[in-house]
Amino acid sequence: MANPARIRRILLSSVASLVIATPALAQSADEAQAEDGSTGNEIVVTATKRAQTIQEVPFSVNAQTAADIEKTGASSIEDISRSVAGLTVQNLGPGQSQVSVRGVSAGQIVRDQPGVKEQVGIYLDESVTSLSLFTPDFDLFDLNRVETLRGPQGTLFGSGSVGGTVRYITNQPKLGQTEGQVAADVNVLDGGDVGYSAKGAVNVPLGENAALRVVGYGEHFAGFINAVGPAAGKNINDGERYGVRAAVLFEPVAGVKITPRIVYQDIKTNGFNRADVYHFYQSPLAGAPALPENTQYLKLREGFRDKTTLADLTISAPVSDSIEVTSVTTYINRDILVSRDASALTGSVSVSFAGLEPLVAPGANLPSNLRDGTKLKTWTQEVRLASSGKGPLQWVLGGFYSKIDRKYAQRLPTPGYDAFGNLFLAALCQAENTCRVPNANPALRTPFVSTDAAIANGFPANSPYNADIPYDIEQFAIFGEASYKIGDFKMTAGGRYYDFKESRDFISGGVFANGDRRIADKTKSDGFNPRFIVSYQPSRDLSINLQASKGFRLGGVNDPLNLPLCSANDKVIFGNSQTYKDETLWNYEAGVKLASGPVTFNAAAFYNDIRNLQVTADAGSCSSRVVFNVPKAHTTGVEMELAADLGMGFSLAVNGSVIESQFDSSVKDGTGAIIAGIRDGNRLPTVPKFQMSATAGYTTEVSSGMELSANASFQHVGNRFTQPSDQEAGAGVFGNSLFFNPATGAYGSGAYNFGSYQLPSYNLVNISAGLNWENGLSVLVYANNLFNETPLLSLDRERGGRARLGYNVGTPRKIGMTVRKSF
Repeated sequence: MANPARIRRILLSSVASLVIATPALAQSADEAQAEDGSTGNEIVVTATKRAQTIQEVPFSVNAQTAADIEKTGASSIEDISRSVAGLTVQNLGPGQSQVSVRGVSAGQIVRDQPGVKEQVGIYLDESVTSLSLFTPDFDLFDLNRVETLRGPQGTLFGSGSVGGTVRYITNQPKLGQTEGQVAADVNVLDGGDVGYSAKGAVNVPLGENAALRVVGYGEHFAGFINAVGPAAGKNINDGERYGVRAAVLFEPVAGVKITPRIVYQDIKTNGFNRADVYHFYQSPLAGAPALPENTQYLKLREGFRDKTTLADLTISAPVSDSIEVTSVTTYINRDILVSRDASALTGSVSVSFAGLEPLVAPGANLPSNLRDGTKLKTWTQEVRLASSGKGPLQWVLGGFYSKIDRKYAQRLPTPGYDAFGNLFLAALCQAENTCRVPNANPALRTPFVSTDAAIANGFPANSPYNADIPYDIEQFAIFGEASYKIGDFKMTAGGRYYDFKESRDFISGGVFANGDRRIADKTKSDGFNPRFIVSYQPSRDLSINLQASKGFRLGGVNDPLNLPLCSANDKVIFGNSQTYKDETLWNYEAGVKLASGPVTFNAAAFYNDIRNLQVTADAGSCSSRVVFNVPKAHTTGVEMELAADLGMGFSLAVNGSVIESQFDSSVKDGTGAIIAGIRDGNRLPTVPKFQMSATAGYTTEVSSGMELSANASFQHVGNRFTQPSDQEAGAGVFGNSLFFNPATGAYGSGAYNFGSYQLPSYNLVNISAGLNWENGLSVLVYANNLFNETPLLSLDRERGGRARLGYNVGTPRKIGMTVRKSF
């Protein structure tokens, strides 16, 4: 049962909005759309940093409106991706999703790779919020739309947009209007917990020249994963999200707009959507039974916390009758903690040396907590001039600066481990015929002290691995783009010059670490990224676009391997990759956009030529990750979107993509063996070859002032691989899986066949029906994942799967009801 105190706490974040919401005339969705400059099937977007309809933008863009989000029951970027051709999201847990567009993907980034840059830029309005791995899981309430800009957006949006850009566009304050909306939802998961939420938004004028818009929300996520073991429990992956957005618009004189805003969001989950299949402490090699569906083994409870504060100031003003200046200043402060049960990882490392020193084995049964913390402070400043007239020449010219201070810290508190760490060091010393503890006796006659200053390196006791990795990153860029229309043709050209510098320290300590103290490792780069577009528009309803554009992702410095955990072979294979280069991509694209009455059809064919693709590889037994540059790779495909108003209240929307993405070169070690599945012809990871969705809607008036609406959506996601190596021969077959039996104290290794690592395709069906009244009240009942399919979203593993292996899984069937009231 839900805790009443928790309910009250979650709802507090919405109270302000609910209380101050002031009744006014109800505003229909069509009226709001018309105010935004959209009518019928036309949707206004700002993909070119100016307001245009999707049909006018000369490249491939998708916009999921607030109405679309409600129809499909989307509550996250992952849900939205299933309705957007070419957009895929790899789910690694709440707030840890990885986004890719058009198959541009390099494999799973994990929590302890802070130096890897993102491939898709994520924006909240004008403010960039991208952070590799930790995609902000923004609440979708009171959004105007979510824009997906396909293909590299390096010209206008810079680094991190090598595959594309996703933009959350919020509703802005409106002068002279009092309006608002409140919503409440309750839902239940099949075999899981009860979820609920309360959200509110209000817009109020502050005199004639100012307005305030406040959004507040609180939500409890239902859990559906169970745990066995010492930390057993039910629905352990439940959580909470609450936050507030507040923006003020000042317009002291006509055309001058000053909009300060503050955004705060706090997400907390008590576990992860992981289903274990093989586990160090629950191993069939030790005679343990298979775990039930949606179950994991835990010695310690896990959790995730992301506190995000964003403050930005947007100022726009006319410089002349035909030129406008815009300034966007953004400050972001994020505090992220990922807390994992790493007992299987720590135990497997201990057992790895148990054959040399049997007394190490008791250390394999200790609870061990891996804590990855990220503290981020980011300042960005963008200033741009843009034409504001309606002549044949349109242009934008700007500058961008960012300063990022990112502190990453990893700890592995394992109470009682130091007593066994002495023996671990002795076994390691004997195995390598060397000792890195000062004055240690190679014959093992002198006791080892794992808390020796040379081992601890300033970190706490009973923590076999620790690392502090602070980053100092600066980037400067100048960008511009211009278009000129001659008759039915329009030519567009633009470019971006960037200059990037990164400095990083790496300090580690503990039994499993090297005791590194690398100060001010540096990398830097600069470059130019152009874009060229030719558009042919014989009528307002038809346009044909040809594009060539370049995008980039910044390089970096690899972290040192955890050498004590590596085999001799792994040290040779993975130990020589210190830095990795910028990743670049040339996109060649042809698209058509057609709007004829109630029908809109957009399609594009593309080819992406990728150089120095940054691929993350598990470094064998080292419990480390290394980024390699793959000289050549490509993605090619087609995407289409069709929307039609069929009359008599019926509507239909269909979208889909077919994508081929693969390596065009191999990466080999000194013996000629393929490293980590990076083989010419292998598929790029995380990307389905085929993805599609279809949504059908029906609306009819059932009585005066009351309307019935019903919607059904079908979403298909094709098979994928989590990592490049998952498609190699022998993947999933282990000759040395490790196990420990807590009941008997037995330990060892043996052969285990997990089976195919390919993630199977899945289908989801969502349905909803509701009543809408003229006074702004609506009631909606829905069932998401109607047939209760279990999507396998990605593989989750420790030590390459030798210690733990399972899946991140999707949400089971959700049945719920939402009540909204607009004022």
